[in-house]
Amino acid sequence: MNALKFFTAIILGAAIILGSACQSASAEKKIYINLASRLMLFFDGGTKLAVYHLGVGKVSTPTPTGYYKIQTKEIDPPWIDPSDPEYEVPSGPDNPLGYRWMQLEGNYGIHGTNRPESIGGYVSNGCIRMNERDVEELFDAVTIGTPVEITYNRIVVEKTPEGDVVYYIYPDGYGWQNINVADVAKWLEPYGVLAFESDYDISQKIEASDGEPTFIGKPYNVEVNGQLTQPTDANDTRYFAKAVLREGISYLPVVPIAKILRVKLEWYPKQSSIKTKYGSAFCYEKKGQLYCNADDATVLFNLEGGLQTGSDGAKIFRFKSVPQASPVEPVKPQPVKPEPVKPVDKPKPNASKVDEPFKDDTPKVDTTEPARPKVDEPEVKDTPKVNEQSDEVKPS
Repeated sequence: MNALKFFTAIILGAAIILGSACQSASAEKKIYINLASRLMLFFDGGTKLAVYHLGVGKVSTPTPTGYYKIQTKEIDPPWIDPSDPEYEVPSGPDNPLGYRWMQLEGNYGIHGTNRPESIGGYVSNGCIRMNERDVEELFDAVTIGTPVEITYNRIVVEKTPEGDVVYYIYPDGYGWQNINVADVAKWLEPYGVLAFESDYDISQKIEASDGEPTFIGKPYNVEVNGQLTQPTDANDTRYFAKAVLREGISYLPVVPIAKILRVKLEWYPKQSSIKTKYGSAFCYEKKGQLYCNADDATVLFNLEGGLQTGSDGAKIFRFKSVPQASPVEPVKPQPVKPEPVKPVDKPKPNASKVDEPFKDDTPKVDTTEPARPKVDEPEVKDTPKVNEQSDEVKPS
């Protein structure tokens, strides 16, 4: 029986959480009760009108899960003891039903209480107790046939009106639902914020199971050149495709954007940087996924844009590629032909007199040896002829 309730609670919990996340367009009012959180959410279509604290069935007499409708409504109901139908308590301060009753099925219903201190606990025989002021407010807002959905779900994820994704882990009051990190990850992933909550942080939250809210960030869709980023590719590889605003930083999913633009990425984990053909920027690695700052979209992807309000009123990160100017071809240097060197004409003397023959006006120097001066020597007359046969000298 407990196993059946466990699986039923999982299925019903999934349906209601996803239903509220999708913000159904139905205008039908609906009551959602989570026995693990001991909270009632009252919706009008996709609008949450109120949240009420409850007292639900004891562990020995748990409130049954399932889909119901309000069968009857009664003001100032008497209380009849289930174990002794002959015993009845009229309306008043001693009546455990308070002053309002809304029947769900058989003896099970939503009602007030004369024990307000029991609200928030596992205290009843299976009925759903509310503070008197709350039950009277709800009583006036619903009609016969209003649907009521009761689940048992320890993991609750929701989006606040401001856009923040917040999740809660509640204690296992009935012992019906054992959860782990993977279970919580499955709930967070569709919201696009899973990368920003570490497995360690999730495990610590499960251990605490205190029902306190944990705010993760604000997710937004990303549009690049009119195309939304996708969480999977042709090979069914999964990515975190949403941008997340967290602690003042706008994180953009790098890989899905690169796939739209067909831009090659180079990831340098030691430098925490990523590079494309346009430039490089600081990059954040979270659970194996890469993010860059939205301010670096121009440097990294040649994109312009940012967070905008779409036609449906929802905010979206919208970018367009920056038109690139036609590249200017560099001016090729033309080869310079060397001008022929003209021979330098040797200047002609007396160039003005063209028809005159060249006349060398350079003063001539007599290089002949000057005649030696004559020395007074006795004039030597003809040498007298010598007669070899006589010693007598004859005058010539």
